[in-house]
Amino acid sequence: MKLFYAPGACSLAPHIVLAETGLPSELEAVDLRVQPHRTAGGVDYAAINPKGYVPALQLDDGAVLTECVAVLQYLADQAPQQRLAPANGTMGRYRLQEWLNFIATEVHKGFSPLWNPAAGADEKAGAVQRLERRFAWLDTQLAGRDYLTGEFSIADAYLFTILNWTHYHKLSLDGWPTLKAYVERVATRPAVKSAMSAEGLLG
Repeated sequence: MKLFYAPGACSLAPHIVLAETGLPSELEAVDLRVQPHRTAGGVDYAAINPKGYVPALQLDDGAVLTECVAVLQYLADQAPQQRLAPANGTMGRYRLQEWLNFIATEVHKGFSPLWNPAAGADEKAGAVQRLERRFAWLDTQLAGRDYLTGEFSIADAYLFTILNWTHYHKLSLDGWPTLKAYVERVATRPAVKSAMSAEGLLG
């Protein structure tokens, strides 16, 4: 397998999961700052993922899987012994998917205006207010538990990745101490450190 990623983007989540599972894989960075986007190997990224964004996971048979939530679940299912996702068809799996969808639609997409240089001050302020409401809810949900589903899962890799963007946008989590402690806890995992180091995100 080969994971196409951009440093610090949402593709960090499957990168973390690859580190957690130890599945054999390659990594290839994508430069999203240039048009057309190009991989570190000089390939036009549109030939790999015409959607133009990361992650993309190229499987051993050449097929390409896109969309972060789909890639995360695929990787977890390749290493069930790591217990990063409950078995398909169980209520635990549906609860995990509930978390993954919440993170994707309410947190991940909530940051979109902050990345958009064309967004005005009012739009960005509104986005921050909406994100802060999500942070407050997450803070209550994490009370008394280390991870979203009780034990570390692909949802935690995803949420940590997105919450790490608060550093880029100078958003403090001090108002939600349980959520802040959660981010700090996930950051100590060896797989998280390994993936972040490989992407040049530490130090």
